[in-house]
Amino acid sequence: MIELTPAQRRELRARAHHLSPVVTIAGNGLAPNVVAEIERSLQAHELIKVRIQGTERDQRDALMLELCNTLGAAPVQHIGNILVVWRERKTEEKKVAQAAPAKRAAGAATAKSAAAFAAAARRAALMKASAEKRRAATPRPGGRGKPAVGRGR
Repeated sequence: MIELTPAQRRELRARAHHLSPVVTIAGNGLAPNVVAEIERSLQAHELIKVRIQGTERDQRDALMLELCNTLGAAPVQHIGNILVVWRERKTEEKKVAQAAPAKRAAGAATAKSAAAFAAAARRAALMKASAEKRRAATPRPGGRGKPAVGRGR
């Protein structure tokens, strides 16, 4: 379990104020699937709220300590049926291994983007040339080389 300083706890409580509970613990308590869901939520968000239903205050305190010990998290706050838990994201070696294929995919996307950009540039150049050709072919009122005079305002 991680220990927080009072200043850290205050800052985390402020950040958690606007959060909604992401996991609900009901009558089965800390079942393995509930622990796994809390683990995923902590990995994704770091700071989460957990709602507990149908337990007394002493049981909620014990549940929070058990949860934090199981997941290596820090208890931030316990108000009523809501627990606030924080744990820094874990860096995984799998993500490093997956980064290499992602880089290759990004290269393919860049090539597609470059081809799309070139096609868009060609279309824009053709449209500009076509507009200039039409403008040159259209006779202007008041003579060919003179700019059109607007109406008085």
